[in-house]
Amino acid sequence: MSIDAVQTRSFTIPTERPESDGTLSWTSTTVVVVEVTSGDLTGVGYTYCSSAAAALIERVLRDVVAGGDPMAIERHWWRMLEAVRNFGREGIGACAISAVDLALWDLKAKRLGLPLCDLLGAVRDATPIYASGGFTSLEGKELEEHLHTLLETGAERAKIKIGREPERDPERLALARRVLGRDRVLMVDANGAYSIPEALRIAETLESYEVDWFEEPVSSDNLVGLRRVRDTTSGSLRVTAGEYGWDPYYFRRVLEFDAVDVLQLDVTRCLGISGALRVIHACESHHKPLSFHCAPAMHAHLACCARPLIHCEYFFDHARIEQILFDQVGVTNGVLEPDRCRPGHGVKLRANTVGQGKAEGADIVTLQAQAPLESTRGESTPEGSYL
Repeated sequence: MSIDAVQTRSFTIPTERPESDGTLSWTSTTVVVVEVTSGDLTGVGYTYCSSAAAALIERVLRDVVAGGDPMAIERHWWRMLEAVRNFGREGIGACAISAVDLALWDLKAKRLGLPLCDLLGAVRDATPIYASGGFTSLEGKELEEHLHTLLETGAERAKIKIGREPERDPERLALARRVLGRDRVLMVDANGAYSIPEALRIAETLESYEVDWFEEPVSSDNLVGLRRVRDTTSGSLRVTAGEYGWDPYYFRRVLEFDAVDVLQLDVTRCLGISGALRVIHACESHHKPLSFHCAPAMHAHLACCARPLIHCEYFFDHARIEQILFDQVGVTNGVLEPDRCRPGHGVKLRANTVGQGKAEGADIVTLQAQAPLESTRGESTPEGSYL
C-alpha cells in the first residue's frame, strides 16, 4: 500500500462583481486542488491561494509524499515542512502543504472506511455558522440585497467589511443593523485597515450599533496593536484575528500575548489538519475560544472535533465556488453539518470538472473573453491568467 499519484489542478473563478474589503480589491478567486491516490482510493484537498502553490506541489511536495505510506500522515507532514525550508514556510508554502495534508487525511479516512470527524474524534454533530460578505464595494440597495442573501443561510450572525472609507463606516453599519434587526448578531472585519488610533475611534461607533465582533482592527501581525484595542474596548466587542496564521508558532505567540478575545484559524492555510490540531490543543490549554475562517466545506468535519470552537465562517465567495466545483453538502438552518454517510470529508470534484475541465454552472462563471472554466496542471499555469 503506497501513494501512487499526486495530481494538482488550479482554478480561477471570477466573482459575480468586483469586490473589495478594507485593504484589498479583487475580481476573481483561485483554488488549488490536490488529489492523492492510493490504489482505488483518492483523497482531495484544496487551498485558496495563488496558482504558484500548485507549482510548488508539482515540483517539490509531490516527490516528498509519492511512494510513501498513505497512513503515515505525520511523517509526510514533517517531511513537507523540511522540503520548503529554503523557499519559506509561510504564505504559499503553508497553503501548498495544507492542501496536500487535507488530501492525505481524506485518503486515510477513506482507507479506514470512516467519516473524517469520526477518525479525528467528534465532540459535536454540527457547528453554527456566521454568514460573511458585505464587501466595501457594495453600498445602498446592493448591500441591502446582499445582506438578505446572506441571511438566507439561516445564520443568526452576519459579518460585513469596513475600513476602506472610514467616513462611510457609520452609514454601512446603520444599514446592516437595520437589515439584521436587533435579534441577529452584527460582526465587522477591517482586514487590518486601521491604525491603532483609528481602530479605537471606530470601536466607539461599533459599540453604539451593538457590534459583537471586531476582526483585524489592525494588522494581524501587530500583536501590540491588537492587545491595545482589546484592552481599550468594552467586553461586549470581541477583538479577533488569526486567519493569516501560517503555522503553530504564530498562534502560540498570539495566545501567549493574549492579543485577541477569539482566535481564528484557516485549515487551508495553517498547514492543514495536522497544523490545525496543534492550534486547537493550544486553544484548549489557554482557555481561548476559536473560530474557523472561510472554506466551509473543508472545515465541516474538523469543526465537529474542535472543542474550543464557537462557529465557522460561511464566506459568500467560497460557498459559491465550492458549490460550483465540488460535490458536497452546504448549510441547513444556520449550521454546518458533515455528511457522516460518506468516508473521508465527503468533498470531491464534480465529475464534469474532472472530465471536461469545466465546472457545473459555468453559465454563471463566465471568464474574460467568454472562455470556459479550464483546469491546468502546476507549473504550466501563467500567473494572473484565467484557468
